[in-house]
Amino acid sequence: MILVLLGTQHNEFKRLIEEVENNIKNGVIKDEVIVQSGFTKYESDLMKIFDMIPKEEIEDLKEKADYIITHGGVGSIVSSLEKEKKVIAVPRYSKYGEHVNNHQIDIVNAFNQKGYIIGINEVNELEDAIKRLNNFIPNKYSSNSNKLTSVIEEYIESLDKKKEKDKYAK
Repeated sequence: MILVLLGTQHNEFKRLIEEVENNIKNGVIKDEVIVQSGFTKYESDLMKIFDMIPKEEIEDLKEKADYIITHGGVGSIVSSLEKEKKVIAVPRYSKYGEHVNNHQIDIVNAFNQKGYIIGINEVNELEDAIKRLNNFIPNKYSSNSNKLTSVIEEYIESLDKKKEKDKYAK
């Protein structure tokens, strides 16, 4: 089973879910795919898609997943690595209205450079990333920085809230 995490931001990330579906159609992905889509509205007969999955259930799905495809959020990446899963991460971009800024590019690149994940910059790289998974041996991730992760997540959430507030103030 493959778990896809699109994040819980108030913006959609259709580019990634469309590319996952393309990889099912072209036979690159043969396994069952379960998606936590958050605010991304998408229908497919090829995947099981849920808006939100309760924390206990998502943790169970992470345990059972063969690998995880995720947006570039620190929480999704770190929690997947803590389950010792192979992870492909794709950043959301502000130019597509997927996030308030491009901080996920830096997050994905940092984890990729350390060898923890396969980080890609564009969704059209997903097929190659999936094909690399069999030979990919991630570096062991260990974190003594739960507090740091929380601080980063709180900062990002504050940016999201500020953007929402600014949008309605206009």
